[in-house]
Amino acid sequence: MDQLNRPDVESFKKQEKTPIVIVLDNVRSMHNVGSAFRTADGFAVEKIVLCGITATPPHREIEKTALGATQSVDWEHSPSAAQTISNLKENGYIVLAVEQAQGSINLENFEIKSDQKYALIFGNEVHGVSEELMAEVDACIEIPQFGTKHSFNVSVAIGIITWHFTYKSMLFQKNGTIEPA
Repeated sequence: MDQLNRPDVESFKKQEKTPIVIVLDNVRSMHNVGSAFRTADGFAVEKIVLCGITATPPHREIEKTALGATQSVDWEHSPSAAQTISNLKENGYIVLAVEQAQGSINLENFEIKSDQKYALIFGNEVHGVSEELMAEVDACIEIPQFGTKHSFNVSVAIGIITWHFTYKSMLFQKNGTIEPA
């Protein structure tokens, strides 16, 4: 940890976080859940909300990919993703579904605002973000793809989207703009 200049868990919990909440809606794979925790730790997001059937720590299968990030990342479970969305909106978050849908905005075209908090919803591996939730989100963003497959694994999508939002946030902090330095 020292050689990599990484904080310990206690220091990590106290440090300033990227203003992002990751919402997992009915994600079936515990390995995907663990990967979400590890990504959330890597980008220092505020927290993860595990909704519906999404498994919760502690669990051996989650820890295989989380590698201890369930101890560093704040998280909660909610039986209702719809209630979670409502609560996040009440607390000033812009709620975004990450989904391929009519009217979605390509990731590179979505305008990230420096003074805004974001909640990013990732859906079930087979069915995606539910229609019920799609009706409640502020917008839908999509990762451009150029191959033969129609989607990314949810854990990969979480990494891509979270990196993009974190990178833009870092540029704002450094330059007051989203233009690269």
